This record gives sequence, C-alpha cells and structure tokens, in this order.
Amino acid sequence: MANYFSYMRISTREEREMQRYNRQEKALEKYVQEHGIELKDVYQFRDDISGKSFENRADWNKLEKLLQPGDTIIFKDITRFTREAENGYKKYMELLNNNINLIFIDNPTISTDYIKTMMGIAQRQENRIAKKSLNDTIELLILVELDRAEREREIIVQRIRDGLKASDKKAGRKPGQLDKLTDELQADIVLYLADRSIKAVDLMKKHNISRNTFKKYVQHVKENM
Repeated sequence: MANYFSYMRISTREEREMQRYNRQEKALEKYVQEHGIELKDVYQFRDDISGKSFENRADWNKLEKLLQPGDTIIFKDITRFTREAENGYKKYMELLNNNINLIFIDNPTISTDYIKTMMGIAQRQENRIAKKSLNDTIELLILVELDRAEREREIIVQRIRDGLKASDKKAGRKPGQLDKLTDELQADIVLYLADRSIKAVDLMKKHNISRNTFKKYVQHVKENM
C-alpha cells in the first residue's frame, strides 16, 4: 500500500521564533482536505537546517529510508525540498526514477505527475527531433525552477545587505526610536516572510527598530497580506 509523507523545513533562528512550521502546516492541511486525504494518514517529517544539502538532514534521511515505489511526498514549495539547483535536480530525478511522487503545492508544474505527463507525451513522439526537444524542455523546466529558487534567495539576501550598507550612512535617528511602518520597511518584511533566510536582526539594524517593534510590524503585515 502506497503511503503519504510530508516534509517541512526551516533554517533560521528568526523562522523558529516567528513562524516555525505554521505556513507549511496550514498549506498541508488545506491540500489534504481538498484532495480527500486524511491528515492522520500522512507521515510528517521536518528539519531545522539549511536547504543546500540532503546529507545532513536527520529527518529527511529517515524519510528516504522508508520510501517505497508509489509513495508520495508533499512539500509546500520547491524551496522546502532544496535551494541548490544541481544537486536538487539529481535528487529529483533519483526519486522520480524510483517511482516516488513529489507534490509541490505552490509549484504544481514541477510536481512529478505533471512531469510524468510531459514525459509520456515525449515518448509517444515518433519524430526523434521532437522527442529530444520535448525531453530537453522537461529537464529545463525542472532546472529553471530549482535555479530560480536558488537565485531568488541570493538576490533577496543581497538586497538586505545593500540596504544595511545604505542605512549605515544615514544619521539623525536615535537608537531604539520607534518609527512609522514605512513602505520600505513593509516591503522588507514581505520579503522576510517569503524567505526566512533573511534575518530579523538585519532588518532591525537596517531600520533602527527594536525586536518588539519589529514583531509588532511583522504581525501587522501578516494580518494585512
């Protein structure tokens, strides 16, 4: 009998303090409800570690040892699976070839059901050029999405660093002074909520606000997203 598994991952201290696994849990609960799956029938695994490698993830390693052909792993999005394109692609294809189904709730076009459909179309092509072209397109689709996740994180982190450098040149604000929720701060909080590798302490330093003020603004942004 095929089993359902879910895998969740966080990787920063701020994510542990502010969100933990809440977003991923809610996405999983909604998905299984909409697809007639009992949540109690989903074996849940979670790691608190970087997404750059699979080898040092304790729960992921436990999960892989349990997998049998036909089993399904549910992720909220591709970044919970990996943030590294090359090794991520190798692991993806390894699981796919072992008939493990991967569901990315926020990235359905690289869930294995969609990819298998495209592969089936490619296999039915009689023209060798058309078949080769479609197979290359499938590989590119997976790699582009994995690379996008990796580059997106790098861009966001660099943006925060650039903002910190710029803020160091500004003067006139007293340490700990409460500031209004500016458009720039709100935009940074939205990015922070989207990619928790961005550190709360960096945003507090950039905008010269206290931890309590930052938490208040984060809660405000979350409620209005």
